[in-house]
Amino acid sequence: GADVDAAPPLGQPEPMTLAIDDEEVSKLSFAVVTNDNTPTNLERLVTLKNIFAKQLPKMPKEYIVRLVMDRRHFSLALLKGGWPIGGICYRPYMDQHFAEIAFCAITASEQVKGYGTKLMNHLKQHVKRQGITQFLTYADNYAIGYFKKQGFSKTLYMPRERWVGYIKDYDGGTLMECYVHPTIDYTAVPEAIKTQKAFVKARIKAVSQQHVVHDGLQLGGGVKLKNPVEEIPGILAGGWTAADFTGASARESDREWSSLYGQFRAIWKDVEKHDASWPFQEPVDTSEVEDYLTVIKDPIDLSKIKQRLDDKYYKSKDMLKADLIRMIENCKTYNGQRTVFYKEAERLGAYVERRL
Repeated sequence: GADVDAAPPLGQPEPMTLAIDDEEVSKLSFAVVTNDNTPTNLERLVTLKNIFAKQLPKMPKEYIVRLVMDRRHFSLALLKGGWPIGGICYRPYMDQHFAEIAFCAITASEQVKGYGTKLMNHLKQHVKRQGITQFLTYADNYAIGYFKKQGFSKTLYMPRERWVGYIKDYDGGTLMECYVHPTIDYTAVPEAIKTQKAFVKARIKAVSQQHVVHDGLQLGGGVKLKNPVEEIPGILAGGWTAADFTGASARESDREWSSLYGQFRAIWKDVEKHDASWPFQEPVDTSEVEDYLTVIKDPIDLSKIKQRLDDKYYKSKDMLKADLIRMIENCKTYNGQRTVFYKEAERLGAYVERRL
Protein backbone atom coordinates (compact mmCIF):
# COMPACT_ATOMS: atom_id res chain seq x y z
CA GLY A 1 0.00 0.00 0.00
CA ALA A 2 0.94 3.65 -0.02
CA ASP A 3 2.98 5.47 2.59
CA VAL A 4 0.32 6.85 4.92
CA ASP A 5 2.46 9.64 6.29
CA ALA A 6 3.07 11.64 3.16
CA ALA A 7 1.14 12.23 -0.05
CA PRO A 8 2.77 10.73 -3.15
CA PRO A 9 4.26 13.13 -5.68
CA LEU A 10 2.09 13.77 -8.71
CA GLY A 11 2.52 11.27 -11.49
CA GLN A 12 4.64 8.86 -9.43
CA PRO A 13 3.17 5.34 -9.24
CA GLU A 14 2.55 3.66 -5.90
CA PRO A 15 2.36 -0.12 -5.41
CA MET A 16 -0.94 -1.59 -4.24
CA THR A 17 -2.25 -4.75 -2.57
CA LEU A 18 -5.27 -6.59 -4.00
CA ALA A 19 -6.96 -9.92 -3.32
CA ILE A 20 -5.78 -11.39 -6.63
CA ASP A 21 -2.80 -13.46 -7.67
CA ASP A 22 0.75 -12.19 -7.13
CA GLU A 23 1.48 -11.92 -10.84
CA GLU A 24 -1.41 -9.49 -11.31
CA VAL A 25 -0.50 -7.48 -8.20
CA SER A 26 3.04 -6.95 -9.47
CA LYS A 27 1.66 -5.14 -12.53
CA LEU A 28 -0.55 -2.68 -10.60
CA SER A 29 0.15 0.74 -9.14
CA PHE A 30 -1.50 4.13 -8.55
CA ALA A 31 -0.61 7.62 -9.75
CA VAL A 32 -2.21 11.02 -9.14
CA VAL A 33 -2.06 12.94 -12.41
CA THR A 34 -3.09 16.38 -13.61
CA ASN A 35 -2.56 18.48 -16.71
CA ASP A 36 0.98 19.68 -16.10
CA ASN A 37 2.03 19.45 -19.79
CA THR A 38 4.37 16.52 -19.17
CA PRO A 39 4.12 13.84 -21.89
CA THR A 40 3.54 10.99 -19.42
CA ASN A 41 0.70 12.69 -17.59
CA LEU A 42 -0.91 13.92 -20.80
CA GLU A 43 -0.89 10.36 -22.19
CA ARG A 44 -2.44 9.07 -19.00
CA LEU A 45 -5.12 11.75 -18.97
CA VAL A 46 -6.06 11.04 -22.58
CA THR A 47 -6.34 7.34 -21.77
CA LEU A 48 -8.51 8.09 -18.73
CA LYS A 49 -10.66 10.42 -20.81
CA ASN A 50 -11.27 7.59 -23.27
CA ILE A 51 -12.15 5.16 -20.45
CA PHE A 52 -14.62 7.63 -18.92
CA ALA A 53 -16.22 8.31 -22.31
CA LYS A 54 -16.56 4.58 -23.03
CA GLN A 55 -17.95 3.59 -19.63
CA LEU A 56 -20.14 6.71 -19.20
CA PRO A 57 -21.86 6.91 -22.61
CA LYS A 58 -24.56 9.33 -21.41
CA MET A 59 -21.94 11.90 -20.41
CA PRO A 60 -21.10 14.42 -23.17
CA LYS A 61 -17.58 13.78 -24.43
CA GLU A 62 -16.77 17.51 -24.57
CA TYR A 63 -17.66 17.80 -20.89
CA ILE A 64 -15.42 14.85 -19.98
CA VAL A 65 -12.49 16.36 -21.90
CA ARG A 66 -12.97 19.77 -20.28
CA LEU A 67 -12.92 18.43 -16.72
CA VAL A 68 -10.19 15.79 -17.12
CA MET A 69 -7.87 18.34 -18.77
CA ASP A 70 -8.78 21.16 -16.38
CA ARG A 71 -5.76 21.94 -14.20
CA ARG A 72 -7.96 22.37 -11.14
CA HIS A 73 -8.96 18.72 -11.45
CA PHE A 74 -6.85 15.72 -10.52
CA SER A 75 -7.22 12.08 -11.46
CA LEU A 76 -6.17 9.07 -9.42
CA ALA A 77 -5.20 6.53 -12.06
CA LEU A 78 -5.00 2.79 -11.54
CA LEU A 79 -2.06 1.61 -13.65
CA LYS A 80 -1.42 -1.85 -14.98
CA GLY A 81 2.02 -2.23 -16.46
CA GLY A 82 2.28 1.56 -16.24
CA TRP A 83 -0.86 2.12 -18.34
CA PRO A 84 -4.22 3.38 -16.92
CA ILE A 85 -7.02 0.84 -16.70
CA GLY A 86 -9.31 3.05 -14.63
CA GLY A 87 -9.44 6.08 -12.42
CA ILE A 88 -11.34 8.73 -10.50
CA CYS A 89 -11.37 12.36 -11.63
CA TYR A 90 -11.99 14.83 -8.82
CA ARG A 91 -11.63 18.49 -7.90
CA PRO A 92 -10.45 19.38 -4.40
CA TYR A 93 -11.65 22.54 -2.67
CA MET A 94 -8.88 22.89 -0.13
CA ASP A 95 -10.27 25.90 1.76
CA GLN A 96 -13.65 24.15 2.11
CA HIS A 97 -12.05 20.80 3.03
CA PHE A 98 -14.04 18.77 0.52
CA ALA A 99 -13.59 17.34 -2.96
CA GLU A 100 -16.11 16.74 -5.74
CA ILE A 101 -15.86 13.49 -7.68
CA ALA A 102 -16.61 14.07 -11.35
CA PHE A 103 -15.99 10.66 -12.96
CA CYS A 104 -15.19 7.15 -11.77
CA ALA A 105 -14.72 4.17 -14.11
CA ILE A 106 -12.75 0.99 -14.75
CA THR A 107 -12.16 -0.24 -18.30
CA ALA A 108 -14.57 -3.05 -19.25
CA SER A 109 -11.97 -5.83 -19.46
CA GLU A 110 -10.77 -5.19 -15.88
CA GLN A 111 -14.12 -4.97 -14.09
CA VAL A 112 -15.47 -7.32 -11.40
CA LYS A 113 -12.02 -7.64 -9.82
CA GLY A 114 -12.52 -5.31 -6.86
CA TYR A 115 -10.56 -2.49 -8.50
CA GLY A 116 -13.35 0.09 -8.05
CA THR A 117 -13.39 -0.35 -4.27
CA LYS A 118 -9.61 -0.34 -4.02
CA LEU A 119 -9.45 2.78 -6.16
CA MET A 120 -11.88 4.64 -3.88
CA ASN A 121 -10.07 3.48 -0.73
CA HIS A 122 -6.78 4.68 -2.15
CA LEU A 123 -8.28 8.05 -3.07
CA LYS A 124 -9.61 8.50 0.48
CA GLN A 125 -6.20 7.66 1.86
CA HIS A 126 -4.59 10.19 -0.48
CA VAL A 127 -6.92 13.18 0.06
CA LYS A 128 -7.17 12.87 3.85
CA ARG A 129 -3.45 13.80 4.02
CA GLN A 130 -4.39 17.05 2.30
CA GLY A 131 -7.07 17.97 4.85
CA ILE A 132 -10.06 16.80 2.81
CA THR A 133 -12.82 15.51 5.12
CA GLN A 134 -15.72 14.98 2.71
CA PHE A 135 -16.46 13.85 -0.82
CA LEU A 136 -19.48 15.03 -2.77
CA THR A 137 -20.68 13.55 -6.04
CA TYR A 138 -23.77 13.53 -8.22
CA ALA A 139 -24.62 9.87 -8.92
CA ASP A 140 -27.06 8.61 -11.53
CA ASN A 141 -29.22 5.53 -10.92
CA TYR A 142 -26.52 3.21 -12.24
CA ALA A 143 -23.88 4.54 -9.82
CA ILE A 144 -25.85 4.95 -6.58
CA GLY A 145 -25.31 1.32 -5.58
CA TYR A 146 -21.55 1.55 -6.11
CA PHE A 147 -21.23 4.75 -4.10
CA LYS A 148 -23.34 3.35 -1.24
CA LYS A 149 -20.89 0.45 -0.99
CA GLN A 150 -18.05 2.97 -0.76
CA GLY A 151 -19.62 4.71 2.25
CA PHE A 152 -21.56 7.46 0.45
CA SER A 153 -24.98 8.52 1.69
CA LYS A 154 -27.89 10.50 0.24
CA THR A 155 -28.09 12.30 3.58
CA LEU A 156 -25.80 15.34 3.63
CA TYR A 157 -24.19 16.21 6.94
CA MET A 158 -21.75 18.84 5.67
CA PRO A 159 -23.05 22.39 6.30
CA ARG A 160 -24.58 23.84 3.13
CA GLU A 161 -22.48 26.96 3.29
CA ARG A 162 -19.35 24.85 2.74
CA TRP A 163 -20.43 23.57 -0.67
CA VAL A 164 -23.33 25.61 -2.08
CA GLY A 165 -22.02 27.75 -4.92
CA TYR A 166 -18.91 25.64 -5.35
CA ILE A 167 -20.34 22.69 -7.23
CA LYS A 168 -22.78 22.60 -10.13
CA ASP A 169 -26.28 21.17 -9.72
CA TYR A 170 -27.11 18.32 -12.14
CA ASP A 171 -30.61 17.33 -13.22
CA GLY A 172 -31.33 13.63 -12.88
CA GLY A 173 -28.45 13.03 -10.47
CA THR A 174 -28.54 12.30 -6.74
CA LEU A 175 -26.16 14.30 -4.58
CA MET A 176 -24.27 11.97 -2.23
CA GLU A 177 -21.72 12.59 0.50
CA CYS A 178 -18.95 10.53 2.09
CA TYR A 179 -17.08 11.41 5.25
CA VAL A 180 -13.34 10.72 5.11
CA HIS A 181 -12.30 9.77 8.63
CA PRO A 182 -8.86 11.13 9.47
CA THR A 183 -7.74 8.14 11.58
CA ILE A 184 -8.79 5.27 9.30
CA ASP A 185 -6.18 3.63 7.08
CA TYR A 186 -8.45 3.02 4.09
CA THR A 187 -5.89 0.92 2.24
CA ALA A 188 -5.99 -1.53 5.16
CA VAL A 189 -9.80 -1.85 5.20
CA PRO A 190 -9.92 -5.13 3.19
CA GLU A 191 -7.41 -6.77 5.53
CA ALA A 192 -9.35 -5.52 8.58
CA ILE A 193 -12.58 -7.00 7.19
CA LYS A 194 -10.80 -10.28 6.51
CA THR A 195 -9.56 -10.37 10.11
CA GLN A 196 -13.04 -9.59 11.45
CA LYS A 197 -14.59 -12.38 9.37
CA ALA A 198 -12.01 -14.85 10.65
CA PHE A 199 -12.76 -13.80 14.25
CA VAL A 200 -16.54 -14.20 13.78
CA LYS A 201 -16.12 -17.62 12.17
CA ALA A 202 -13.87 -18.73 15.05
CA ARG A 203 -16.48 -17.63 17.61
CA ILE A 204 -19.25 -19.45 15.70
CA LYS A 205 -17.11 -22.57 15.57
CA ALA A 206 -16.63 -22.43 19.33
CA VAL A 207 -20.37 -22.60 20.04
CA SER A 208 -21.69 -24.69 17.13
CA GLN A 209 -21.11 -28.03 15.45
CA GLN A 210 -21.52 -26.83 11.87
CA HIS A 211 -17.87 -27.54 11.09
CA VAL A 212 -18.12 -31.19 12.19
CA VAL A 213 -18.34 -33.64 9.28
CA HIS A 214 -19.73 -37.07 10.10
CA ASP A 215 -18.86 -40.25 8.25
CA GLY A 216 -21.64 -41.28 5.89
CA LEU A 217 -23.12 -44.72 5.51
CA GLN A 218 -21.05 -47.06 3.39
CA LEU A 219 -23.36 -48.41 0.68
CA GLY A 220 -22.56 -50.26 -2.50
CA GLY A 221 -23.23 -53.35 -4.54
CA GLY A 222 -26.96 -52.70 -4.58
CA VAL A 223 -27.23 -52.63 -0.77
CA LYS A 224 -30.30 -50.68 0.35
CA LEU A 225 -30.54 -48.54 3.46
CA LYS A 226 -32.25 -50.47 6.26
CA ASN A 227 -30.92 -48.56 9.26
CA PRO A 228 -33.37 -46.42 11.25
CA VAL A 229 -32.89 -42.85 10.07
CA GLU A 230 -31.81 -41.73 13.53
CA GLU A 231 -28.82 -44.10 13.36
CA ILE A 232 -27.30 -42.19 10.46
CA PRO A 233 -24.20 -40.42 11.87
CA GLY A 234 -24.89 -36.77 12.63
CA ILE A 235 -28.72 -36.91 12.57
CA LEU A 236 -29.23 -36.88 16.34
CA ALA A 237 -26.27 -34.55 16.84
CA GLY A 238 -27.98 -32.11 14.51
CA GLY A 239 -31.01 -31.88 16.77
CA TRP A 240 -33.34 -34.23 14.86
CA THR A 241 -35.50 -36.75 16.71
CA ALA A 242 -37.16 -39.99 15.66
CA ALA A 243 -40.54 -38.23 15.74
CA ASP A 244 -39.42 -35.91 12.96
CA PHE A 245 -39.40 -38.86 10.57
CA THR A 246 -42.70 -40.54 11.48
CA GLY A 247 -45.67 -40.53 9.15
CA ALA A 248 -47.73 -38.56 11.66
CA SER A 249 -45.08 -35.84 11.77
CA ALA A 250 -44.98 -35.71 7.98
CA ARG A 251 -48.78 -35.42 7.74
CA GLU A 252 -48.78 -32.68 10.36
CA SER A 253 -46.07 -30.86 8.42
CA ASP A 254 -48.15 -31.14 5.24
CA ARG A 255 -51.17 -29.65 7.00
CA GLU A 256 -49.08 -26.77 8.31
CA TRP A 257 -47.68 -26.11 4.86
CA SER A 258 -51.16 -26.23 3.27
CA SER A 259 -52.32 -23.60 5.72
CA LEU A 260 -49.29 -21.40 5.06
CA TYR A 261 -49.57 -21.90 1.30
CA GLY A 262 -53.17 -20.69 1.39
CA GLN A 263 -52.12 -17.51 3.18
CA PHE A 264 -49.13 -16.92 0.91
CA ARG A 265 -51.14 -17.51 -2.26
CA ALA A 266 -53.82 -15.05 -1.11
CA ILE A 267 -51.14 -12.41 -0.53
CA TRP A 268 -49.55 -13.12 -3.92
CA LYS A 269 -52.93 -12.88 -5.69
CA ASP A 270 -53.72 -9.55 -4.01
CA VAL A 271 -50.35 -8.13 -5.08
CA GLU A 272 -50.58 -9.62 -8.58
CA LYS A 273 -54.00 -8.05 -9.28
CA HIS A 274 -53.05 -4.62 -7.89
CA ASP A 275 -53.23 -2.01 -10.65
CA ALA A 276 -49.59 -0.97 -10.02
CA SER A 277 -48.24 -4.52 -10.47
CA TRP A 278 -48.07 -4.51 -14.28
CA PRO A 279 -44.29 -3.80 -14.49
CA PHE A 280 -43.60 -6.83 -12.26
CA GLN A 281 -45.61 -9.60 -13.92
CA GLU A 282 -42.73 -11.12 -15.91
CA PRO A 283 -38.89 -11.00 -15.84
CA VAL A 284 -37.22 -7.99 -17.46
CA ASP A 285 -36.32 -8.84 -21.07
CA THR A 286 -32.52 -8.51 -20.95
CA SER A 287 -32.30 -8.78 -24.73
CA GLU A 288 -33.98 -5.36 -24.84
CA VAL A 289 -32.63 -3.94 -21.57
CA GLU A 290 -29.05 -5.08 -22.07
CA ASP A 291 -27.51 -3.45 -19.00
CA TYR A 292 -30.18 -4.61 -16.55
CA LEU A 293 -28.14 -7.45 -15.04
CA THR A 294 -25.15 -5.13 -14.71
CA VAL A 295 -27.18 -2.90 -12.39
CA ILE A 296 -29.48 -5.48 -10.77
CA LYS A 297 -27.55 -8.46 -9.41
CA ASP A 298 -30.50 -10.40 -7.95
CA PRO A 299 -33.56 -9.96 -10.22
CA ILE A 300 -37.00 -11.23 -9.24
CA ASP A 301 -40.59 -10.80 -10.45
CA LEU A 302 -44.09 -12.01 -9.61
CA SER A 303 -43.82 -15.09 -11.83
CA LYS A 304 -40.65 -16.21 -10.03
CA ILE A 305 -42.28 -15.58 -6.64
CA LYS A 306 -45.24 -17.74 -7.75
CA GLN A 307 -42.84 -20.51 -8.73
CA ARG A 308 -41.15 -20.28 -5.35
CA LEU A 309 -44.58 -20.57 -3.70
CA ASP A 310 -45.28 -23.76 -5.61
CA ASP A 311 -41.84 -25.12 -4.72
CA LYS A 312 -42.53 -24.59 -0.98
CA TYR A 313 -39.60 -22.17 -0.76
CA TYR A 314 -41.26 -19.73 1.66
CA LYS A 315 -41.36 -20.77 5.30
CA SER A 316 -42.72 -17.51 6.72
CA LYS A 317 -44.43 -14.27 5.72
CA ASP A 318 -41.15 -12.46 6.30
CA MET A 319 -39.49 -14.52 3.54
CA LEU A 320 -42.31 -13.73 1.11
CA LYS A 321 -42.27 -10.06 2.05
CA ALA A 322 -38.48 -9.90 1.58
CA ASP A 323 -38.81 -11.08 -2.04
CA LEU A 324 -41.66 -8.64 -2.76
CA ILE A 325 -39.69 -5.73 -1.30
CA ARG A 326 -36.56 -6.76 -3.25
CA MET A 327 -38.61 -6.83 -6.46
CA ILE A 328 -39.83 -3.28 -5.77
CA GLU A 329 -36.40 -1.96 -4.73
CA ASN A 330 -34.82 -3.45 -7.88
CA CYS A 331 -37.28 -1.42 -9.96
CA LYS A 332 -36.55 1.78 -8.04
CA THR A 333 -32.79 1.20 -8.28
CA TYR A 334 -32.80 0.77 -12.06
CA ASN A 335 -35.36 3.43 -12.99
CA GLY A 336 -35.21 7.17 -12.39
CA GLN A 337 -37.51 8.82 -9.87
CA ARG A 338 -39.43 10.61 -12.59
CA THR A 339 -40.27 7.44 -14.54
CA VAL A 340 -43.65 5.72 -14.43
CA PHE A 341 -41.90 2.51 -13.33
CA TYR A 342 -40.47 4.17 -10.22
CA LYS A 343 -43.85 5.69 -9.32
CA GLU A 344 -45.64 2.37 -9.77
CA ALA A 345 -43.00 0.68 -7.60
CA GLU A 346 -43.65 3.20 -4.82
CA ARG A 347 -47.42 2.59 -5.05
CA LEU A 348 -47.04 -1.17 -4.96
CA GLY A 349 -44.48 -0.94 -2.15
CA ALA A 350 -46.92 1.04 0.00
CA TYR A 351 -49.58 -1.61 -0.64
CA VAL A 352 -47.23 -4.47 0.29
CA GLU A 353 -46.35 -2.74 3.55
CA ARG A 354 -50.05 -2.37 4.41
CA ARG A 355 -50.93 -5.93 3.29
CA LEU A 356 -48.12 -7.57 5.24
